[in-house]
Amino acid sequence: MRRILVDFARKRPKVNEEIICHVSLEEAFTVTTEKDADLVALDEALNELATFDERKAKIVELKFFGGLSVEETAEVLKISGVTVMREWSKAKAWLYRKLSGERL
Repeated sequence: MRRILVDFARKRPKVNEEIICHVSLEEAFTVTTEKDADLVALDEALNELATFDERKAKIVELKFFGGLSVEETAEVLKISGVTVMREWSKAKAWLYRKLSGERL
């Protein structure tokens, strides 16, 4: 799922100027043509995280992209739920600092 979303975000053309217009509810559910820079940045940060902590990166993938619960993630990785929560918290903190430009 992660690769599909990131590839889709990378392939969309970037819109240089912001255009505001009113759309119907049905039109709001259609896919935009604008590149999702946040998703691409998250993918790059996850790749960097995986170079030194594969388990934390895998937990983020399973929970964020896969939508798995703590218990489901623990079962897939064969670790305890407490470990998933601890690693999830550390991974979120690292990703936040990385994506916000804070010095690591």
